[in-house]
Formats: sequence, C-alpha cells, structure tokens
Amino acid sequence: MRLSDPNRRLSSLDLTLPHVVILGGGFGGVAAARGLKHAACRITLVDRNNHHVFQPLLYQVATAGLAPTAIATPIRSLFRSQANLRVLLAEVRGISAESREVILDGSRLAFDYLVIATGARHSYFGRDDWAHDAPGLKRIEDATQIRRRLLIGFERAESADDPGERARWMTFVIVGGGPTGVELAGALAELAQHGLTNEYRTIDPASARIVLVQSADRLLPTFPAVLSGDARDQLVKLKVEVLTGAKVEQIDADGVVVGGARIEARTVLWAAGVAASPAADWLGAAADRAGRVIVGPDLKVGLHPTIFAIGDTASSAAWKGGAVPGLAPAAKQGGAYVAKVVRASLRKKPAPGPFCYRHPGSLATIGRRTAVAEFGPLRLRGAPAWWLWGLVHILFLTDGRSQASVILAWVWAYITDRRGSRLITDAGDQSVTSIAGK
Repeated sequence: MRLSDPNRRLSSLDLTLPHVVILGGGFGGVAAARGLKHAACRITLVDRNNHHVFQPLLYQVATAGLAPTAIATPIRSLFRSQANLRVLLAEVRGISAESREVILDGSRLAFDYLVIATGARHSYFGRDDWAHDAPGLKRIEDATQIRRRLLIGFERAESADDPGERARWMTFVIVGGGPTGVELAGALAELAQHGLTNEYRTIDPASARIVLVQSADRLLPTFPAVLSGDARDQLVKLKVEVLTGAKVEQIDADGVVVGGARIEARTVLWAAGVAASPAADWLGAAADRAGRVIVGPDLKVGLHPTIFAIGDTASSAAWKGGAVPGLAPAAKQGGAYVAKVVRASLRKKPAPGPFCYRHPGSLATIGRRTAVAEFGPLRLRGAPAWWLWGLVHILFLTDGRSQASVILAWVWAYITDRRGSRLITDAGDQSVTSIAGK
C-alpha cells in the first residue's frame, strides 16, 4: 500500500488516542504541533486561513519587495509527513471549558488538551473607526491591500493636475515607531527613491513625503537608546520625517492630525499597537490590558489543567520575571514547551519545570545595508547588522521553497535596486476606490 493511500492516512488517526486541539497555525501553533509529532495522540490544528505566514517579512510584501507566496506556506504542506495530525479550515467562535469543546461555525470539536495560539489583531486604542483609513499589517490580505494603496498613491499623483492633490497622494504617514513602523518607513523610502526610478514622467517618486509618527519619546523603545538614535539617524538620511513624542488625534481619508497640526495625506498606515484575539472572552479568563490571557508558569490557563495559551494570546511573566514579548521566538519557544508538557502528561511522567523565555536578540532593518541589532551586550549597526538580519530571517522561514524564493528576490533587488512585485491587485479595497473617485 502506498503511503499516499487515503485509507491508510485515515486509519492512522486512531480515534481512541487523546485528542490535542491547536487553535492557530502561526509560529506557536506550528511549533506545538511539530513537538507532538511522535506523541501518542491525535492532533487537530484549526485555522481560519489555509496558510502559515512569516509575519516578520509582511512589510516587504506591503512595499513590493516580496510576493505573498514567498512568505506564505500552505499549512497542510508543512505537515504532509505527520500522520497523527489533521488540519481543519474553520473559524473559532468560542470555547466551552466545562464540556471541553471548541465551538466552530456550525459544529463543536471535543478536546482532551487545548493549545490556544490565535495571535493578535490591530489595536486602535478605542478608535476602531480609524481602521478603515489606516490599515494595519498582520495578514497577507493586509500586506497586499497596503501595497495597493502605496502604488495607487504614485499612480494618482502621476495623473493629478492640481499640485495640492498631487502632494496629498505623494504623502505617506506611518503611525507607530516600533520595528514594524521603522521597517515600513525605511522600505517605503527605498521604494520611492530607487525602486521607481525613471518610471514616471510627471512626478519624481523620490520626492515623496514619508512621515513616521511615534507617541513615545524615541523610536524602537524596546531597543537600547543608542540603537534607537541610530535608527532615527538612518531614517532621516533616507529623507523620512520622524516625529517622536507626537500623539495622533484624528485620522480620516484626507490625512491625520498630530499634536494639533494637520498632515494632508491620502495614505495612512497603522503600526502602533496590537490587541490579543478574543481567547480570554471565550474562556472567561483573566486578561491583561492588551486582552492577553494571563497564564501560569506552565502556560496553563487558570485552573484548567489541560488548556494552554501561547504566543501573542498569552501574558506570561517568564522573561526574567517580566512579560514575555510578542515575538516569533517567544511563540515558537512557548509552543515547543507546551508540547513537552503534553508529552509528559501522556506518558504519566513529571511535567518539565516552569517555562523560561530565552531572548535570542532584537533586530530591525532600516534600509539597504542598514539595520540595528542587539544580542545581550553585543550591539551592531549598519551593514553587519543588516547581513545578520537577513541570515536570521532566512533561517526562520518554514521551508526551503520560501527560503529560495526570498533569497532570489533579495539578490535581484540588491543588484538592480528594483522591486519585482509591484502589482496593483485587490480591487475589492473600497477605501482606495472611493478616495480615487473623489
């Protein structure tokens, strides 16, 4: 019988084995599933999308540096050889801890162990009405929508007869000075100054105005101050206007109000905050201010001995007594740890010690051959940090196809200064359509 025989695949899921349900196919969920590959259990991984996204490089899709397929992999392909796992495409509507069931669209899924890795969404700090005019960056759909808005901006500026309207289309505002905002601003500046050279006749894309707004007193507040200052200096060299200690007071289709001053801009992007998925509400569990489920030292939720929360879903004090950051390494480590706990429980063996997050370092790229990096006492900037940033991201990609695709795109961009994914798609983005029709 061939390994691909569907009857053999079906029989490999022994329904008498304990059932582990994993909600979310991000870094944490994938790590937990892989950690249970050889465990005596059956696994169901539930996600509303059929693909795993390498979120640290989403901004490069948004700025036309990479195609979506370079950083997104079908979840089923990741587990082709894992016979004890099935993938379920479904939307989670709730969780019944008492009956040990996950409530899906029109059905219920019973579990013996539950791992919640449902990630985070955009937070507009109580101003959800801003979401329409200032999209955030969490999904492939977000990235392609932002790419559309950016490219449409240059196209509308090229065809505009009124200088004021042309200036509004050529002004781009990014709200949030963390790694995502800094990387977006740097990549957009390089696209304008190099990636579109000689392609327009009415406008000069290099004259685009790019404004990065940060409410804190410095960029990259989780980095050492010296690296934050260096990141700002590099952005200024790229002609990005950096406004720190600046609070956004209003966002609409025509621009933003920052500190009482209005910036006329047709394109505003949001990189200022995230909120956890509704997992805490589903469970009726305690949560922190960002909505993350407060978990114990073993990443268990409250008094539920077989329910775990990891990654951006969880609030864990496992990093030197402080909060674990919402980063990919933290999600992966949490998923691997929970897999160890579940394996120990299945074998009736003592559980491992408390979860302890080990921070591998912080990285942020600003532009071509420019980045900042911190690894404990080691701090890098400029070209060495940039090369290290690229290597780390290549290694973190989930499969060889993605690695090869990203390397090829980066080499092409490095040699030619061109972006190969400048497609205006997503015609359903009504926000841009309505603006263009004014």
